[in-house]
Amino acid sequence: MPTPKPTTKTTKAPNPKTQAQTPSLAPTTTTTTTTSNPTRNKTLHRIRTHPTLPPHRRNIYMTLLTVPAGRWTTYAALARHLGTSPRAVGAAMRLNPFAPEVPCHRVLGGGGRLLVGYSGGPGAGAGRARDGVGMKRRLLEEEGVVFDGEGRAGGVCYVDFGEGS
Repeated sequence: MPTPKPTTKTTKAPNPKTQAQTPSLAPTTTTTTTTSNPTRNKTLHRIRTHPTLPPHRRNIYMTLLTVPAGRWTTYAALARHLGTSPRAVGAAMRLNPFAPEVPCHRVLGGGGRLLVGYSGGPGAGAGRARDGVGMKRRLLEEEGVVFDGEGRAGGVCYVDFGEGS
C-alpha cells in the first residue's frame, strides 16, 4: 500500500498575547500537517453506502470512528452524545458488521469496566462471551490501554467526538 502524502494547511491567526501588548505586530502563522487515512475513508464509504444499515446505527458507527486508538469511551458517553440510550449503543456494537475497522472494542462499561457480555468477533455467541472480553482487553492493550487489577481501563473516558459524528 503506498504511503499517503501529507497535506499542509497554513492559517494566519492573531496571537492574543502579542496583539494586546503591541497591536502593530503581524499575526502569527500556524501550520498543521495531516495525513489522509485511506482505510478510514474506505470504512466511512462502506458505512455511508451500506444498503440495509439503519440511520441510528450508521450514526453510532461513524461517531465511534472518531475515538482514537489507545483511547476508550463508554456506552453512556456515546449515547449521551448521540441522544440515544446506552442499550441502543450496545445493540449496535453487538451487530457491528464493520469490526474491527469500526472499533467496538473501544466501548466499555461505566468507569472503564470491561463487560462480560462482549462476545467479540464473527461467530461468537453468548457461550463465548468471556473469551470475547479477553479479546477486547487484548485489542485495547495492543493499542496502549492499561488495566488495573479489577479490570478497569486506565485514563479518562473519551468524549471529544468530533468530525463524522
